[in-house]
Amino acid sequence: MKKLFLISMLVTASTFAHAANEAITVYKDPDCGCCEGWVDHLRQSGFKVKAVDSADMSAIKKRLGVPAAAESCHTGVVDASGQVIEGHVPAAAVKKLIAKPAVKGVAVPGMPMNSPGMGKMDGKLVTVDFSGKPFSKD
Repeated sequence: MKKLFLISMLVTASTFAHAANEAITVYKDPDCGCCEGWVDHLRQSGFKVKAVDSADMSAIKKRLGVPAAAESCHTGVVDASGQVIEGHVPAAAVKKLIAKPAVKGVAVPGMPMNSPGMGKMDGKLVTVDFSGKPFSKD
């Protein structure tokens, strides 16, 4: 039983370690400073980020299937899986998303002050999936 538990823990750890090396394309408004803050947060967490400036974020969100209630100022896409990251989602929640390929996307709606790129995280930030259900709390 201990051996099975140890193997399970190693697989989980390797999944999260691999997730941190994932490439993510981020679409953002060229004049948005908080978007740059979130991109920096992802890079500091080990993600390979390509930032793409766009003057038509609403078209990108629509094309990627971001629910209107989940919208924020920037949208990321995990290059390998096509999973969508909307808004100031913490890196820990992005890693969790990548580990669950059945989840299409997650979001931190709006621009809460306790999110990466906006302000100091306080452990109370809730990331939701695209159906609006809580996905992670960081």
